[in-house]
Amino acid sequence: MIEYIRGELADLTPALAVVDANGVGYALNISLNTYSAVQGMKSVKLYVHEAIMTGGRDDNYTLYGFATKQERSLYRLLITVSGVGANTARMILSSLTPAELCNVIANADEKMLKTVKGIGLRTAQRIIVDLKDKIVQSGIADELHVSSQPSAASVNSAVKDEAVGALTMLGFSPAPSAKVVVAILSEQPELPVEQVVKLALKQIK
Repeated sequence: MIEYIRGELADLTPALAVVDANGVGYALNISLNTYSAVQGMKSVKLYVHEAIMTGGRDDNYTLYGFATKQERSLYRLLITVSGVGANTARMILSSLTPAELCNVIANADEKMLKTVKGIGLRTAQRIIVDLKDKIVQSGIADELHVSSQPSAASVNSAVKDEAVGALTMLGFSPAPSAKVVVAILSEQPELPVEQVVKLALKQIK
């Protein structure tokens, strides 16, 4: 079992990192979180999750790499949830940071989870129900300083949903849009939808 791979970063895309360790090039599937963490680095240490898919003519052996142990732990928890496969788990960790994901689960924020591509209401609810206690028991929540106070508790959900919908129609991804909108409304809860959208357009990367 491979715990981690340390070596020279030979190639990097938003979905894949190739690490040269002692002359062997390991291709690891990564999330956008890990991509951001290792971008620009010459040598890296990635924590590994090994996946062996059986079926068909050949067994498929795939490595997943993570910049932190916490992200790997969350990935392993996500793939235990019925309906969440390897790619969906990676998509979730590409849309939300480990701390944000823990907050979403701890605060039962179904709407934020549903903004992730491929996640419907039932899957979002299942992730929250299955993992809410586990992220506390595993210690991940403490390590990431997660609190059970909804960051969007005081946010006008109707304005938030309308603003995120407008930004999505303009071509922006729902999850980053929702984060920016919640931040704006947390500071200025009385803003109308059009003002929220205007501010968000200046902030979304």
